[in-house]
Amino acid sequence: MDVETQIQLLIDNAPRDGITPHLVAAIAPALRAIAQQLRHSQYYILQKEGNWVLTTLSHRANPGLEKQVIYAFSTIQDVSLISSAGRDPQVVPTPIAATHILFQLVALKPVDSIVFLETPGTLNNAFEVQRSQFEKILQKQLKPKQPQQSKNIPPNIA
Repeated sequence: MDVETQIQLLIDNAPRDGITPHLVAAIAPALRAIAQQLRHSQYYILQKEGNWVLTTLSHRANPGLEKQVIYAFSTIQDVSLISSAGRDPQVVPTPIAATHILFQLVALKPVDSIVFLETPGTLNNAFEVQRSQFEKILQKQLKPKQPQQSKNIPPNIA
């Protein structure tokens, strides 16, 4: 499914509260820009009891530094690359459209990043979307556009 179809599905399935569909449409350019950098239109997210599985990563040089990530696998076979994923029968890999994963990042407060594993069969080629950077992009997207003032008209004309 292409990015435009994914975004339209997000808009169509948004709660009809008078706000959410407009909000999704407003952030669509940011979702589109990031999704177009990804190699795949859908990824597999590990879920347990309906919740996305978080992985805690520790910094190698400073083990006290940790971050919470969600892995997005390019193929269902790649789930086995993470050794702990195959051990729990309650963990289910679920295919999810790339833009829907990005959209969920807005609501997943404990998540620091989503790591999109781009090349099947390896963990080496990943595209990381950090929550903090994503939120900055969204804020910029949602910020009202300031009208351009003409340089010829003084601001105190009245």
